[in-house]
Amino acid sequence: MIVDLPDTTTADVNKKLMSLRDEGGVVALGRVLTLVVLASEGSEEEAIEAANAASREHPCRIIVHVPVDAAEAVDDADRMDAQIRVGGDAGAAEVVVLRCSGVLADPDEPLLAALLLPDAPIVAWWPRRAPVNAAASSIGAIAHRRITDTGNAADPLAALGRIGQTYTAGDTDLAWTRLTNWRLQLAAAVDEFLADGGDVSTVDAIRVEGAEDSPSTMLLAGWLSLRFGVEAAVSDQPPGLGIGLVEIRTASGSVMLSRPDTAIATLSMPGQADQHIALPKRTLQECLAEELRRLDPDEVFGEVVTEGLPLCRREQAA
Repeated sequence: MIVDLPDTTTADVNKKLMSLRDEGGVVALGRVLTLVVLASEGSEEEAIEAANAASREHPCRIIVHVPVDAAEAVDDADRMDAQIRVGGDAGAAEVVVLRCSGVLADPDEPLLAALLLPDAPIVAWWPRRAPVNAAASSIGAIAHRRITDTGNAADPLAALGRIGQTYTAGDTDLAWTRLTNWRLQLAAAVDEFLADGGDVSTVDAIRVEGAEDSPSTMLLAGWLSLRFGVEAAVSDQPPGLGIGLVEIRTASGSVMLSRPDTAIATLSMPGQADQHIALPKRTLQECLAEELRRLDPDEVFGEVVTEGLPLCRREQAA
């Protein structure tokens, strides 16, 4: 069900939600959190689709704020047009889309307060353009978790650097979440290497190859640098390719995980035949669902962006 409320207020939207619940029971109780999506115009449907999919694992209220371009605003007015989506149009969530112009185009806590679920955690998500300091923004200041996506920034690596400078417990980024399977595979490979008599205390070099515009490449290099206490060399590859190779070099041989395409990786270790591993790129829905599973600070991410990134050395591709 989709209900449109043109030129409205958040108080009226909240009343309509309560009315829908009372009249037909279409808005179920039992939401575990409020997900506030600070979207950019034109990209909101992709974010809503991902949030709806994630809500099947984490029932929630989804509030989507979309600033309307000044050229499209009605009479340059301070206006809010709302849309409520429930039932089959909202997954396991209730979705409220707010298209705002004028002063309302700048989202803040007083604007959205009437729609926040009482006594429920708040997660703020910026699918594209994020503030310089998410935790210092009005919505970020009241959120338990703040999710950004530096991969969608105009300058991904500069955006990642700003997170390192402004990091506050509760911050995370989907460029980090996209690394989960890489980190799991590398951790398992190192454990197997140790079980076969390898010695990771003798790691003398770490090499990571990845796209020059990939913040995930830098985060993986930072994580490895912290893990082994060795400066990681990052080799830039053409944009858009993601991570291509990781090599952990030791006195007794190298552990190497390479992904020449976007789905299958090859794991090479001393004294063993190469193994082929499924390592596809993760979808937006998968990454968002993973982030919603935890509402406590991701301490490892905090250490990587503040301490690990400075340990990496970038090299130009030959």
